[in-house]
Amino acid sequence: MNVEEAFHKALLTWAQWIDSNIDPKKTTVFFRGYSPSHFRGGEWNSGGKCDNETEPLESESDLETPEMMMTIDSVIKKMKTPVFYLNITKMTYFRRDAHPSLFRNENMTEETKRHMLIHQDCSHWCLPGVPDLWNELVYAHLLYNLNRNKNNPPK
Repeated sequence: MNVEEAFHKALLTWAQWIDSNIDPKKTTVFFRGYSPSHFRGGEWNSGGKCDNETEPLESESDLETPEMMMTIDSVIKKMKTPVFYLNITKMTYFRRDAHPSLFRNENMTEETKRHMLIHQDCSHWCLPGVPDLWNELVYAHLLYNLNRNKNNPPK
């Protein structure tokens, strides 16, 4: 079984459990997507780099739509339980420039610099930054629901 097929199967299992066990009147379900990779020319341990990414993407037409992101969309749309899908994959794909890359250490030795040219950090994010926005969106959603529920109490 390939990774995409296993991911789809795992999401279907999760969705079935949520739909069978969660009361949406009492519980809000959040699903956070995954952080995309911005490596070019290899993976993190085989020469992949992201240090030349100095600007965010400006156009949605420049985005790649990973198969796993489409899988998440399709599974959540078929669920009977409402799910707040925080699609950080699409959102953070725009910020390819916000990784520490090879700049995470200020005072690197020459040996560390050589190592960092080969092993760049393109999976973590500079702070403050992108992860703070994820938290802000979850917080805004919680506040919105709290206010909505105050104005529309259950009957």
